[in-house]
Amino acid sequence: MMYMTAPFYARTDQLAYIKEKQPKVICIYTNLMTKIEVVKLIQILKTIDFNFPKIILGGPDVTYNVENYLNAGADFLVIGEGEETTFELYQAIMHQGDFNQINGIAFLENKTVIQTPARTKFRELDELPLPNRAAIPNEKYLETWKRNHGESSMTISTQRGCPYTCKWCSTAVYGQSYRRRPAHLVAQEMKMLKDQYNPDAIWFVDDVFTISHKWLTAFHEEVVKQKAQIRFECITRAERLNDEILRLLKEAGCFRIWIGAESGSQKIIDLMDRRVDVNHVKKMIQNTNALGIETGTFIMVGYPGETEEDIAETIQYLKEANPTQYTITIAYPIKGTSLFNEIEKDITVQPDWKTSTDRQIEFKRTYSRKYYDYAVKKVVNEVEFHRGLTHKNKNNIQLLKLKAKSILASGLMKISR
Repeated sequence: MMYMTAPFYARTDQLAYIKEKQPKVICIYTNLMTKIEVVKLIQILKTIDFNFPKIILGGPDVTYNVENYLNAGADFLVIGEGEETTFELYQAIMHQGDFNQINGIAFLENKTVIQTPARTKFRELDELPLPNRAAIPNEKYLETWKRNHGESSMTISTQRGCPYTCKWCSTAVYGQSYRRRPAHLVAQEMKMLKDQYNPDAIWFVDDVFTISHKWLTAFHEEVVKQKAQIRFECITRAERLNDEILRLLKEAGCFRIWIGAESGSQKIIDLMDRRVDVNHVKKMIQNTNALGIETGTFIMVGYPGETEEDIAETIQYLKEANPTQYTITIAYPIKGTSLFNEIEKDITVQPDWKTSTDRQIEFKRTYSRKYYDYAVKKVVNEVEFHRGLTHKNKNNIQLLKLKAKSILASGLMKISR
């Protein structure tokens, strides 16, 4: 028996279920955010209480941390796309097969790391069936989203790989490629989710949803034909949007588009190898807003080479673009990315691997880490103050608080340089 771990269950409930079923193989997906809990879970499962099951790990974080995960207790790592690999590996475990004949895995043999040749990636994604949603506790996903975000949501993946070269972005699983599921199958999956689960919204997890205008046109046609329209949000790049594409997205059900910029400074965008014009990003956010589609954008501070002037440009960009939502984080180097390779020699803090993530890695920046902590506060309070000024129902006391926090953050930034 093989068991895939399911999130959104209390650990005690999950462990009780595993103990009852006593699976011989347990598969766990791991990434930057879940790594610490996964390592703890391995240590719990590798005991007599659970009959020492074979543990298989997959996900983006294993590719560049092979030895670490194997030494943490994992029996096998599935590297890259895992559908065929996991099936073959399970068969080999259950029938004493030769692990060396399975492409795309890593394991320990006599305390030596063995990594087999890479698995060839799927070229035609229509070979894959629709995901087996019945195998996972969808009610838990929907309930958790509703409780934490006010509406339920489910995810769909339509493509694999990304052809762009952003230095901070990991391509550990799908690589720097572009492969797409046929539009009619995506619409079919949307219709199925709509009819069977009726979520409030769909989140398309693809890196650049509108990368192919030809595919998007076919997608729009299929969604309309199959009556599969359901509210959805997606991520894309500004240069892959125009007025016609925005119209097609809206008619298909799109209510929010996340348009990446990462910085309001063209200098920093170029250092990231984003290959986008910040003014065009701003224009597309404004155009999307004007069509009645919500917008989001992503912001990073603390990227190597960033100065106070660059942060000021980011604040101005957010004020002028006026996205409905934005996220902001301090830049961190994910192992295996170009950014990590560039700053590796300048790492100043490398925490214990088992109890930290790449987010805790520190390196030499223009200013101190504390400076950028305050810079985040400066950006948020300054932008929210500006929003408040332009809002008809502005609260003067709240505005004063925001401005005071912005001024305080500016002062602390100067002290923390």
